Amino acid sequence: MGSRFFRLRLVSHLRFSLHPFRTRKTLVEPPVSHSSEHNPATSAAAIDAVLSLAPVMAVVTIDSLEHAIPLAKALAAGGLPLVEVTLRTSVALAAVERMAAEVPSVRVGVGTVLNARDLEAAVKAGASFAVSPGATPALLAAASKGSIPFLPGTASASDVMAAMEAGFSRFKLFPAENVGGVGLLKSLGGPLAAARFCPTGGITLESAPRYLALSNVACVGGSWIAPADLLTAGKFDEIKARAKAASALTRGAA
Repeated sequence: MGSRFFRLRLVSHLRFSLHPFRTRKTLVEPPVSHSSEHNPATSAAAIDAVLSLAPVMAVVTIDSLEHAIPLAKALAAGGLPLVEVTLRTSVALAAVERMAAEVPSVRVGVGTVLNARDLEAAVKAGASFAVSPGATPALLAAASKGSIPFLPGTASASDVMAAMEAGFSRFKLFPAENVGGVGLLKSLGGPLAAARFCPTGGITLESAPRYLALSNVACVGGSWIAPADLLTAGKFDEIKARAKAASALTRGAA
């Protein structure tokens, strides 16, 4: 009887002592790092390296693949090595691939990224970065796991806050002029001081300096540099001249 009681006490003691051991083992497992600074898609340094290349990012829509290389060369000759090719035509990705391969002095990104498929296609085409007009939770989740810098589109403080929760700190403000422009950016600068922007939409050579004077603006997006009528007419000298004028703009704190 005494021997049986001793064995029962021993088994009970072992069960009790093993449980906290398992708990301690779980607690000491190393945490998974989610630091955005080590993620090429969300790293402020990686995105700033792109946005700092020029005061203006040329925003273009390419309808003919034949325009891709002359356009890239015109931008480069004008001193504007930063371009966003929008995914609005059937030849957009092929144009990105050609421009990235044949004119390496120009950093080519893909715009109008709406979902994870667009983002994957941009990477495969050789894009250096990607830009969206807005941001859904699904797109932010996919982009945060991507391999290239991503600039999510925002139009309000709520948009910026949601994207910041996903790990981003650099944003496109779109459509800039329609959602408040310079005034909105000034208002966002106080409560959301860590955020920096590339405002795009309705900005011109004349209005760009007002944006670039703001401390939370890294660069502006400019569709005036290579509009459809100049591309269709093959006026690449005019595009070069517009690129040169845009590249001469300066940034400065307001």
